[in-house]
Amino acid sequence: MKRVLIKLSGEGLSNKEKRLSIDPQVVSKLVQQIKKIVENGTQVGIVVGGGNFWRGAAAEKNGIPRNRADYIGMLATIMNGLALQSAFEVAGMKARIQSALSVDQKVAENYINEKAITALERNEVLIFAGGTGRPYFTTDTAATLVACEIKAEVILMGKNGVDGIYDSDPKTNANAKKFEEITYDELLEKDLSVMDSTAASMARDNSIELLVFDITKEDALLKVIKGEQAHTKVKK
Repeated sequence: MKRVLIKLSGEGLSNKEKRLSIDPQVVSKLVQQIKKIVENGTQVGIVVGGGNFWRGAAAEKNGIPRNRADYIGMLATIMNGLALQSAFEVAGMKARIQSALSVDQKVAENYINEKAITALERNEVLIFAGGTGRPYFTTDTAATLVACEIKAEVILMGKNGVDGIYDSDPKTNANAKKFEEITYDELLEKDLSVMDSTAASMARDNSIELLVFDITKEDALLKVIKGEQAHTKVKK
C-alpha cells in the first residue's frame, strides 16, 4: 500500500485500568508500529478521535447544546493529536498536525490539502485533528473526508477488543456472526454501527476500502496491513 489513513479512537490512546486519558506506553507502541509502516514505504495519515476526553452525545443530554458539545470534542482531538505528534518526535520521526478547526498556528497548522500531500510525500506522518471543523459530523466522517482528499487507498479502523464487523455486539452476544467481507451497501442496509451513514456513503462513492480490526492486539497495525491479522474488509 502506498498511502493509508489510520482512524484512531481517543479511547485507543487511553488506559482505563490506570485511569489515564493518554497512556504514554500505549501511544509509544502505536508509534513504533507506524514507524515500521513508514520505513516500509507506506505514507501514513492519521485521524484521531477525542472520546477519551469528551463525548458530545453524552454532553448534550446534560444540557450542553449539541454544536457546543461538538466543538469541545474537536478540541479534545487536537489534544490527542499533540500527544501523538510528541510521541513521533521522541521516536525520531517527522510528524505534523493539521487542524480543520482554526486554532493558533503555535498549536496546529490549518488544514491545507496541498501541504498535506507534500508532507506525506516527504514521509512525514500527518495527524489530522479538529474533526471536520463543523458540528454534527463524527470523526468517522472526518476520516473518510480526509482519505478522499489525500487519495488514500484504504482506511484502517482500529476497534478496542473487536476483530471486525459483526451482525450484533460480540461482547454481549456469543452467537454474533462475523463478516469477513461486506459491501458498503450491505453495511448501510443492515444499519451496522461501524461508522455513520455519511462516512460509509462517502467511502463507497469514492471506492475507498475499509479494514476493521482489533487494535489492542500485538502489532495490530503492522499485521493487518500484511493481511496477517483477523479483520473485516468493507468494499464498494
